[in-house]
Amino acid sequence: MDTQIQETVEELLTKLCTPFRKVRLEKKDDNTFRVNIESEEPSLLIGHHGENIYALQSIVRTIMWRKQGTDVNVIIDVDDYRKRQEDNVLKLAERKVETLRKTGETQSLPPMSAYFRRLIHVHLANNFEDVMTESVGEGDFRYLTIKLKTS
Repeated sequence: MDTQIQETVEELLTKLCTPFRKVRLEKKDDNTFRVNIESEEPSLLIGHHGENIYALQSIVRTIMWRKQGTDVNVIIDVDDYRKRQEDNVLKLAERKVETLRKTGETQSLPPMSAYFRRLIHVHLANNFEDVMTESVGEGDFRYLTIKLKTS
């Protein structure tokens, strides 16, 4: 399936007349694959706030579902744009944990996508035993709060 995902992305980019240098595939687990596209024009593939990445990701998932008959989690990235975003959001969450520990006051993060909220939930749960997270709000305004656990 690895090569099929890579070939599908390359074929799609070629049909879209989108220049790219290389498509790298990394298998995260049995059903999750991270695809990084090295591009001459990354802003074209990324789009406004990553909208084109998400659209491309959705198309590739649909194509793979039709080819395989099963859901495959494909995470598309362009020149490590999403990786840098993930790193930044995790660093922000860790800084909020430091502030929380100093002040004892609940910390809020800015509104973000479900993907980034889940990334933070998992990261903090696995690395900080004394804190808990909670998603608050609705729709595009949904955000995370970080609190100290009470015994």
